[in-house]
Amino acid sequence: MRTIARFFASPALAGLAGVAVLLGILEAAIRWGWVNRQIVARPSDAVASLPLLIEEEDIFANFLVTLGMTGAAALIAIGVGVPLGYLLYRRRVLGEAYEGWLAAAFAAPLVLLYPLFLVIFGRTYFTLIIMGFIPGSIPIILQTRAGLSSVPRTLVNVGRSFHVTSRALFWKIMFPHAVPYIFNGVRLGVMYSLVNVVAIEYLTDFGGLGRIVSNTYFRYEIPSTYAAILFVIGVSVLFFWGFNRIERWLRPV
Repeated sequence: MRTIARFFASPALAGLAGVAVLLGILEAAIRWGWVNRQIVARPSDAVASLPLLIEEEDIFANFLVTLGMTGAAALIAIGVGVPLGYLLYRRRVLGEAYEGWLAAAFAAPLVLLYPLFLVIFGRTYFTLIIMGFIPGSIPIILQTRAGLSSVPRTLVNVGRSFHVTSRALFWKIMFPHAVPYIFNGVRLGVMYSLVNVVAIEYLTDFGGLGRIVSNTYFRYEIPSTYAAILFVIGVSVLFFWGFNRIERWLRPV
């Protein structure tokens, strides 16, 4: 009993155990005919078809395509989002005017804008990057402004009491305090960029991982479709885990 208690005391292992239980329930429901296997593949069939999918679809090369589009979108989002967040902090009127609009846009299904960008830029990688950049930049803008706004006035006043220049005050006091907020915005921005890039790849049948899901779905290869979806989920989990590790490295306390 103590061993079981220690097992479930670990958040990661408890999470994996919960996923395994849910997959087991789904496997049993499909085998017993409660769920139509023509619509939902058994988890065991999806896992079994993954090696074949890797061989036939060159899934790792397509992963690099998606990774490149996501990386480009995220870098542009950071390059645009951090300065805009600083601008909204510096210009209080602009911050109060646009923060609500940005929050509403962040909650909106921006992926539905893809037909507009298809008309403007065509079925190209640039369309994927733009569609990843737009939702990725919003949390970075909001979190940058929130981080700078959260700097205690005491720290700013202490810096000014030592006659620190405005530039040094920003880089040595304000920016370090805001880094955790900005990093959280970057993490959200990258994840939203990845989700939207994969979604547009699926909708346009162009690009990397999303295109594989689209191809297998329209060929009605149900196990391969779910295998591709599992691979995409695995990539998302890897991204999230990686950012958590980076954050712990940057903020060991």
